[in-house]
Amino acid sequence: MGRWRQQGDIWLLEPSLGSAMGTIEFIGGSYLAAKPQLSYRRMLEALGEQGWRLAAWSYVPGFDHQAQANQAWRKFRQLKATGYHRDPQQPLMRLGHSLGCKLHLLAPDGGRGCSGLAALSFNNFSAERSVPLLAEMGQQFGFRSEFSPSPAETLEQVAQHYGQARNLLVRFSKDSIDQSMGLLEVLQSRPNDQSTLKTLAGDHLTPASAGLRQNLLGSWADDPKRQAVINELCQLIRGWSS
Repeated sequence: MGRWRQQGDIWLLEPSLGSAMGTIEFIGGSYLAAKPQLSYRRMLEALGEQGWRLAAWSYVPGFDHQAQANQAWRKFRQLKATGYHRDPQQPLMRLGHSLGCKLHLLAPDGGRGCSGLAALSFNNFSAERSVPLLAEMGQQFGFRSEFSPSPAETLEQVAQHYGQARNLLVRFSKDSIDQSMGLLEVLQSRPNDQSTLKTLAGDHLTPASAGLRQNLLGSWADDPKRQAVINELCQLIRGWSS
């Protein structure tokens, strides 16, 4: 944890090699994203070992996903204005997991302000399926009980307003809630799209699970197979980004 530093809602990690090959703006999924420097530590630090400079947004999910997408985009833009992404010739990549993919896709600039998006385990379920108790309470007490935009509206917005051609979608073979195929169809329906889909071994929590276990249980709880998948994932991202 010594290399991590916090700047407001953003956790920053400089590359271990000293000079960066580029910058990654990361948004995690669901409540894992409240402490991305812990829950996604293994994956993000593995990317740092490759030479990436990392900026991970810390947030607690709400129902208004568009507002949170706007907030994340503003936070990253403010960070960029400080000179964190120093070399405009280097790639500035966006990386998301689960809900984090949706928030990147809803960014106000339509993805045009980055070199590409790597979307891990894209998830676009309704509030009723994602948090049924909250949805039921919302209907009972009269507060918002569906995500905004809704799943259908999200895909429509991607089709009409998302302008980034380069997208790497990654799904895991045992992920029962992944919806990457539906997103890929929408992306590929756009002119000049260059989106691709890759499948790796693992499940929905593979990008986060190793970091969580080490922080909760210590290094003895590491699963070498999951770490191997994280290493493979990071190599995939590096190869695709170059």
